[in-house]
Amino acid sequence: MRILGMISGTSHDGVDVALVDFDPAYGGGTLSGVVELTASTSYPPGLRGRLVNALPPAATTLGEVCELDTLVGQSFAGAAAGAIERAGPVDLIVSHGQTVFHWVDGARALGTLQIGRPAWIAERTGAPVLSDVRIRDITAGGQGAPLVSLLDVLLLAGHRGIAAALNLGGIANLTVVRGPADVVAYDIGPANALIDAVVVSRGLNGLGFDEDGRIAASGVADERLLAVLLDDPYYRLPAPKSTGKEVFHLGYVEAAIAAAGTRPGTADLMATLTELTVRAVAREVAASGAGLLVASGGGCRNPVLMAGLRRALPGVTFRLSDEYGAPADGKEAIAFALIGWHTVHGLPGTVPMGTGARAARILGALTPGSGPLALPPPVAQAPRALVLTLRPA
Repeated sequence: MRILGMISGTSHDGVDVALVDFDPAYGGGTLSGVVELTASTSYPPGLRGRLVNALPPAATTLGEVCELDTLVGQSFAGAAAGAIERAGPVDLIVSHGQTVFHWVDGARALGTLQIGRPAWIAERTGAPVLSDVRIRDITAGGQGAPLVSLLDVLLLAGHRGIAAALNLGGIANLTVVRGPADVVAYDIGPANALIDAVVVSRGLNGLGFDEDGRIAASGVADERLLAVLLDDPYYRLPAPKSTGKEVFHLGYVEAAIAAAGTRPGTADLMATLTELTVRAVAREVAASGAGLLVASGGGCRNPVLMAGLRRALPGVTFRLSDEYGAPADGKEAIAFALIGWHTVHGLPGTVPMGTGARAARILGALTPGSGPLALPPPVAQAPRALVLTLRPA
């Protein structure tokens, strides 16, 4: 079954896609899939700017939300059509959409909002679309995140000992696997969110991020400011927990600078925010006891960030998710393709030990394509492991 997974993450920079051809002969045990395509399509500059300007703590209107919902949906539709043109037709598209708000009160998630109407994708491609995949976990008492833990648990199933999967997107999330019945997953805090916010606000790079960590590498971390940032109550909340840019945004950085009573230059500020991610992540990985850390997300392409993690975790073996068949930049899109496979086969797509839900739930809402909606027969046994391979170039 060929499934196209799609997501725009907390960096709000574009649409990541992954086409996975899952083994149609699966009967139980290990599921296999061939990753036939991963790609990224940038948002038009005007759209990204409107998204950033509409996010908390900024005020917005329902009219702006409606327009963005359409424009994001059309961008996703274009990305899906491009992928299908390159790699051939698909049986299902799974669209995570663009998160614009994740409503958390203390340790409880109460709601989540992803925009990007799936009907635009279905109309453009003719394929059925699964969307709105987070909310069902929240209704069952979960955080609705990190849903990528489903993929992490299956990819790390064969590892002996404690292993952890780290995703460094706008937000850093961690899945710790001690065994099939001992899993914890949660959002650690900001990975690139604060770094990107400063880059964009100060016009430091037209790409919207600190390319190769060059700006951070030219500065020195401000320890006074770092102490204020690391003292955020969020870090002391027990797992499972989730967060997003409604908390970690430019105003958050400005408030921390004011509280610290310091005025770092741009390079020192970037070094401080990069070191914040290093220390917050390293603290959690060390506490988990993991001997293996499998990294993914845009942050793992930042050599300053990754060198800092390696220095802080000398006894941990580092790997990129590429070595497990999931390219680091496309891993989340692959995860949503996997969730789609579970949903259409009648299987839950969550790991309740990771999200904190009462029980696992089948995820998403289906929008039919151009023809009748035909689902495959339900599968009796959920996969216990996943083997991904990359299609040869």
